[in-house]
Amino acid sequence: MSVVDNVIYVDGTRVAAPESLERTFDLLREHGGMAWVGLYRPTPAEVGTIAREFGLHELAQEDTNKAHQRPKLERYGNTLFTVLRPARYLEDVEKVEFGELHVFTGPGFVVTVRHAESPNLARVRRRLEREPDTLRHGPEAVLYAILDEVVDQYGPVVAGLENDIDEIEDQLFESDPNVSRRIYELSREVMAFQRATHPLLSMLEHLEQGFDRYGVDIELRHRLRDVHDHTIRVVERVGAFRALLQNALTVNATLVAQEQNEEMRRVTEASYLQSEQVKRISSWAAILFAPTLVGTIYGMNFRHMPELGWRFGYPFALLAMVAMGVVLYIVFKRHRWL
Repeated sequence: MSVVDNVIYVDGTRVAAPESLERTFDLLREHGGMAWVGLYRPTPAEVGTIAREFGLHELAQEDTNKAHQRPKLERYGNTLFTVLRPARYLEDVEKVEFGELHVFTGPGFVVTVRHAESPNLARVRRRLEREPDTLRHGPEAVLYAILDEVVDQYGPVVAGLENDIDEIEDQLFESDPNVSRRIYELSREVMAFQRATHPLLSMLEHLEQGFDRYGVDIELRHRLRDVHDHTIRVVERVGAFRALLQNALTVNATLVAQEQNEEMRRVTEASYLQSEQVKRISSWAAILFAPTLVGTIYGMNFRHMPELGWRFGYPFALLAMVAMGVVLYIVFKRHRWL
């Protein structure tokens, strides 16, 4: 069975812990009081049994059976259906784990349906049972205590995310190649956390608007407003985290671009130096090629070469070699190839 706790309270005091839901229903009809039934991943048949006894709306039943609901607060007649997304920070893997809790509150009953391990509702029960004056206010007091527990559990999550963001800021300036992936993954965690926490603001505002209409005790009003204040702080911190991560992503992109530009600059400088060396080598090769050309022509030893019998042929050839080299040197020097 998915029933993890099944208790009846009268005037803020535990009076019975029936062994079955049928017995619970019988005792409520006979003696009154408030039943608090805790379920963990119930089957549709078990939800149907609860729904028939307490008159739960079929749409709320469908949401409970399907799970994977967004945080919301809906009223069906005298029954209030609340969906919460508790969270806890897993230090070993640096991840946020989200749960899902459905709470039905109505005249004389509270039904809690957990679809994950968190939150620890046993702790909420023990706390309320130590405060019978609070528990005496009935289902509204239980809903307040559950909301308070869920919001309190957000505190360690905020601290864990803040620590991760601080580490990312250090990684940014250490040129860690994995920082982009970590920023992206952490951004997803923060966005999921924001989706879990932000709807609580409007939910708590709706509860406050119904204080007078449903005659909520003044002490519970103060406590719910305190939960509202804590929620505002959490939502503001999460919004700041998202902005910080967006800035970190921008800074990381800027740093990567700077590194790429620096690398391109180094490559360009190396290419420029290489080009200068090629120009120098080519210039000297051309200067040396000129006398080689003259010497090659006059080294052919053909029979009919008029210059071979010329008295000034040899000095002229040497002069031509030198002149061609000097002219080429001057030309290359003017073009700054040498």
